[in-house]
Amino acid sequence: MTKTVLTTPELGTVVQPVYQYSDEQTAQVKALREHTDTLLLDPSDPYHKWELRWVNKPDTMPRYMRAAKWKLPDAMHRIEGTLKWRRELQPELIKPDDVKIESETGKILLNGFDKDGRPIIYMRPGRENTETSPRQLRHLVWWLERAKDLMPPGQETLVIIVDYKSTTLRTNPSISIASKVLTILQQHYVETLGRAIVTNLPMLLNFFYKGISPFLDPVTRDKMRFNPDLLELIPKSQLDSDFGGDFEFEFDHEIYWKQIVDFCGIADDGTRLEGYFDGPNSIHAQLPSQLSDADTESGTATPSSASTTIASVTSAGETKALASAEVAPAAPESIEAL
Repeated sequence: MTKTVLTTPELGTVVQPVYQYSDEQTAQVKALREHTDTLLLDPSDPYHKWELRWVNKPDTMPRYMRAAKWKLPDAMHRIEGTLKWRRELQPELIKPDDVKIESETGKILLNGFDKDGRPIIYMRPGRENTETSPRQLRHLVWWLERAKDLMPPGQETLVIIVDYKSTTLRTNPSISIASKVLTILQQHYVETLGRAIVTNLPMLLNFFYKGISPFLDPVTRDKMRFNPDLLELIPKSQLDSDFGGDFEFEFDHEIYWKQIVDFCGIADDGTRLEGYFDGPNSIHAQLPSQLSDADTESGTATPSSASTTIASVTSAGETKALASAEVAPAAPESIEAL
């Protein structure tokens, strides 16, 4: 058993899918960006730099164009809605301690990657530990942001595995909560869901999926798979042993939480530590996935060692050699389950 989180894909993983755009599509992406620039907050607004950070991400404009099926007016409408939503929720500034209680039972866990380099979010409704509240949705958003932090270069999507083992009618989310979750995924994290996998769904809860089916757009519905062979999708070394993998992970809330917060460089106030403004450094001084359990349990699982090995993870068509590097530690700055 290990308490160490997997924060990098399996060695040799080729990131997929890789999107290629025509000249016309590239021009549409540029036009969407020009329109978005007219909507940005004034630079004097405290949230401006975080909004600009999101807009500047290389996948943001293409994702909205793909979601709109390359209809520019629709993409403009979609991104306007997300800008409004992000200003209200401010996903980048959710304080870890504000949602930490929601994670105590491990009802949402970010751990491991599939064969295409997508980070995996495990959702276990049977571990529900709180009453329905806006904090549950903020907790989900916090994990979506962390999954994006862990995406290797070139990866834009994630995997969600919903495990209904031990779920009861009491712990299963209501249809109204599920519809809000779907709204967040489909409207504000467009083209981010790579796969949605449902396992151990009891017959008793079939009505639940019938209830939420009207809220599923066809693209999301096509990404859903029920009780598939997970080893066809996820390397055995990256798949939790509860699902037939070799990764025997022991959940310890405090140790797990600290590893995620440290790896992503999140400060107590929800901002980012120095060097982490655009997400975790491309080269961590010491990756938590390479630490021993002794380091993890002793609280030394932080980017403080002088050397590291960089995993060979590439986008399709790219070649990147396995390498070693000497790096200095980063100094801190004055960053409902389905």
